[in-house]
Amino acid sequence: MNAPEPLRVMQADTRQNAPRAQSSGLSLLMRWHWISSALSLVGMLFFALSGFTLSRADYFERADFVVIRHSGMLPAPLLAELKQLPPGADNPSAALPPDLPRWLRQAWSLSIHPKALDVRSDEIFIDLKSPGVDAWLRIDRQSGAIEYESDDRGWVAYFNDLHKGKNAGSVWTAFLNLFSLACVVFCLTGLLILKAHARSRWITWPITGLGLLVPLLLILLFVH
Repeated sequence: MNAPEPLRVMQADTRQNAPRAQSSGLSLLMRWHWISSALSLVGMLFFALSGFTLSRADYFERADFVVIRHSGMLPAPLLAELKQLPPGADNPSAALPPDLPRWLRQAWSLSIHPKALDVRSDEIFIDLKSPGVDAWLRIDRQSGAIEYESDDRGWVAYFNDLHKGKNAGSVWTAFLNLFSLACVVFCLTGLLILKAHARSRWITWPITGLGLLVPLLLILLFVH
């Protein structure tokens, strides 16, 4: 006669464990949410501010570039080293003789970090662009004449180029990828937390939908 009693106890335990599991899952979401937000906080502020200056680059970036130019003649021993480079070399760190950066530091106080190297039969062109700066170096392989030019567009242009990952190198690109991943985790955990509280906050999904609808309408109506 007392056999059904354990069954009622098990059913009661199941009902009690369900809220605990939900609470544990929500706690885990909250933990990932605050960790990802802490990791991406400074980056989000940077990209929000630089996104604003980037959209108004004509207003914020310096109109009068700071232009630096140098010209001269390479020493004969260094020119002889450069003449040995085969046309078409594309690995700056491997192709350039170490004496060239040393000579540039001594003669013009330049520290070069080549982005690309174009070796031709008559000249060598080195791309020295960096965030906010357009720079290049040209060497005549016959006469040894060397020219350098740098156009610095200022600090705002520097941060705008970092925003785009332009001329910033592979390390910065890797950071952008990791930062993007942290932002994805932050957004998805935030969405799941919204879902958990949506029953008690009826306005949750209308506002979330508005966040999708507004940019979609702007794209369809004003972006051509």
